[in-house]
Amino acid sequence: MKCLILAAGYATRLYPLTENYPKPLLKVGEKTILDWLIDDIEASGEVDEYVVISNHKYAHCFDEWAKGKTQKITVVDDGTDTNETRLGAVKDIQFAIEGLGLDDDMLVIAGDNVLDFSLTKFVAYAKQKNASCIMRYYEPEFKKLLKCGVVTVDENDKVLKMTEKSPEPATNWCCPPFYYYTQKDASLVGKGIESGCGTDAPGSYIAWLCGQTEVYAMEMPGKRYDIGNLESYENVKAEYKGITNK
Repeated sequence: MKCLILAAGYATRLYPLTENYPKPLLKVGEKTILDWLIDDIEASGEVDEYVVISNHKYAHCFDEWAKGKTQKITVVDDGTDTNETRLGAVKDIQFAIEGLGLDDDMLVIAGDNVLDFSLTKFVAYAKQKNASCIMRYYEPEFKKLLKCGVVTVDENDKVLKMTEKSPEPATNWCCPPFYYYTQKDASLVGKGIESGCGTDAPGSYIAWLCGQTEVYAMEMPGKRYDIGNLESYENVKAEYKGITNK
């Protein structure tokens, strides 16, 4: 299994910290955000390569970071160097899959969040379902629902519908940026883009895919810490205690 890490954003709301340095490499406690994620995923024993999808501005930072790692890490430069020219998450995924000739099951994650639970639970869930999967959590605040991917599921966790940033959210189930694609479904990203699925938000591909095949949504077994601006970064540094729910 390959792990694709979305790290091509410019994190403009975190300036000046990220003006010349990527958000996933900021430290939370004793580790970078990216190290928290990768060190946890390694425990699954399922991933044989990590692909960090960066932009041209920050790719050299990830190259330097990768030199000190024992895992197989490939850094992909998507060629963009401004927030205005970014490809968008779904096109970045396509860029990496086609550029590296990837043909495998894939764990696709945002590289700028930390979790208090182990992603190995999600990998095990997806393996058991033998289908593409996402996670979901209950979001009570309407304003936050407007900024998220929102899913409707049945009693067996099957995704019936997903929308990205809908003005009329159908449920309170939000989808965080952590996805599992089967090998077959990973090969359909290009087709999804050609069919008109959105390309900016990473969940847009899942919104299209659940209309083509079965996709399941595991209820998130813990908390996700989203680092969006300087205030939230300071809060996470003060609050985060690592992965307490193994």
